[in-house]
Amino acid sequence: MKSIRSVKPVFLLVDDKPENLLALEALLRRDDLEIVTAQSGPEALELVLRYDIGLAIIDVQMPEMNGLELAEFMRGSERSKRIPIIFITAGMHDRDTVFNGYDSGAVDFLHKPIDPRILQNKVETFYQLCRQRLDLAETLRFHETFVATVGHDLKNPLNAIVMASQILASQTDDAKQQEMVARIRRSAHRMASMIDELYDLSRCRLDGGLALRQRLVELAPAIRRVVDEHRLSATVSIEYHEEGGAKVYCDDIRMTQMISNLIGNALKHGTPGAPVDVRLTVNDTEVEIAVHNEGVIAEDVQKSLFDPFVSSSRKGGGKDGLGLGLYIVEQIVRAHDGRIVVQSSLEAGTTFTVRVPRDPSNVERANQDIGLEAS
Repeated sequence: MKSIRSVKPVFLLVDDKPENLLALEALLRRDDLEIVTAQSGPEALELVLRYDIGLAIIDVQMPEMNGLELAEFMRGSERSKRIPIIFITAGMHDRDTVFNGYDSGAVDFLHKPIDPRILQNKVETFYQLCRQRLDLAETLRFHETFVATVGHDLKNPLNAIVMASQILASQTDDAKQQEMVARIRRSAHRMASMIDELYDLSRCRLDGGLALRQRLVELAPAIRRVVDEHRLSATVSIEYHEEGGAKVYCDDIRMTQMISNLIGNALKHGTPGAPVDVRLTVNDTEVEIAVHNEGVIAEDVQKSLFDPFVSSSRKGGGKDGLGLGLYIVEQIVRAHDGRIVVQSSLEAGTTFTVRVPRDPSNVERANQDIGLEAS
């Protein structure tokens, strides 16, 4: 079910009696607030999946699924577990019910008959918090759109610099001039890489993740090409091992970007002179890619390793990047419904292990579409 993005705070009212819902809605109605209502727990859970709820006002006494049970279901979902809940009950001031309500995630507990002024004042607090959150999200969205637009517009002059450097290189045999041109070209390529990372960051923030163009591919040859490209400029050896060459249903461009980022990270942060090891394993259900280097990542650094703009501050990492490489790696893994783990110790070194499903159902379907037998 697709989530609905609202420009106004959305509050959820849940009560099995329509007259109670009408009374609450009339009491809280305002032009800059969207109110959605449900007469049962299951109906409320459907609305929670559709809307970004800022506050839920839930009646405790309901048939089939009461308010406390509904709150327990909400707390069990990553999407809804942080929604503040105000419980309303017509029952006596039973201490056990109240404690159970707070244990279920309630921020307040009101007893009928409700004083309208008390409810309006409490709701106003949550309305202001939701309004601030929406305004902040809109500001962030503007900034991310700006970054994406500027990054796209910078590509044209940058491409012109690269082309000009290639022309200059072809017109001179002077060694010093050739080196100067090579530096220009390397700097331009590094800048292009940074722009691509910023563009990916904006897409992740704006769209909730990276979009994939998946197809049935032989992943092993693509990884070999990435390893060979890094070998050309690496000052240490890069060992490559593979086991299994079955086809994989994935976005091979994004997968090679992920592997390139991991190898680049290993080369940059590994022990000087120590080799980097890359290993690919493909079995019936998943693809496993492991990149290992000597050296250790401190535990406090590991906690924020995949955060944007953080990884570049690792010890010995320098300041020549944006710190987005590992963030984008994690986003690519997530987009493929995979997982990534990091193991690091002084004795064993550091290993990034990525596991993504081969998605056998998609593989079989894709094979049939192109007239091949399933692997």
